[in-house]
Amino acid sequence: MAETTAHTVKSFDDDIAQLRAVISRMGGLCETQIADAVDALMARNSEAARVVVDADKRMDELEAEAEALAVRIIALRAPLADDLREIVAALKIAGVLERIGDYAKNIAKRAAVVAQSQPVAPAVIIPEMARTVVEIIRDTLDAFVDRDAEKALAILQRDQQVDEFYNSLFRSLLTFMMENPHYITPSTHLLFVAKNLERIGDHATSVAEMVYFTATGERPAERPKTDMTSSVYNPQ
Repeated sequence: MAETTAHTVKSFDDDIAQLRAVISRMGGLCETQIADAVDALMARNSEAARVVVDADKRMDELEAEAEALAVRIIALRAPLADDLREIVAALKIAGVLERIGDYAKNIAKRAAVVAQSQPVAPAVIIPEMARTVVEIIRDTLDAFVDRDAEKALAILQRDQQVDEFYNSLFRSLLTFMMENPHYITPSTHLLFVAKNLERIGDHATSVAEMVYFTATGERPAERPKTDMTSSVYNPQ
């Protein structure tokens, strides 16, 4: 009986490890897709952008694999408490990472359009913004694998960095368009790129919230948003 129980526990641990591995692969692919999309944008390389778009199919496949694993574990193992929280969180995280992959694909699509126009000076902010969101994703997935609540909580504060980049780029591009009306089209595409990166930051910190809940059973305090662009036209 003890041997059977030990085997069952080992099988369950193997299933959980496999699920974590799929989530980690999704996170790694997100990092690569974001970095490659922004590199293609800045290098004005339409072919490199197309590679990013085509690679999005792999993200969809990994999400489906994570879903199938999570459902199988729940059906066969009937996990409780902490284990169930982790599996449900992994299921949600897979969906969020797939969405992040979609944002990276959208950036790559716009890179092909931006490549057809002259460079826009404020775009130099974009690579640093992208590096920040990639670091947040990497640290968030590390916290998930390690079940590190403290690390997840610290990540929540870093979303403000992304918002600050976005606010700065928004204002710079707005000023640039007013001074150079013939750059309105590429600048508008860059605004969407910046918004995609800002949304990636939001999604990554949402994952950190799930990680914190998984590890503690409690929800973190609501974090403030510092995206001020909605009030940029407000005369008050």
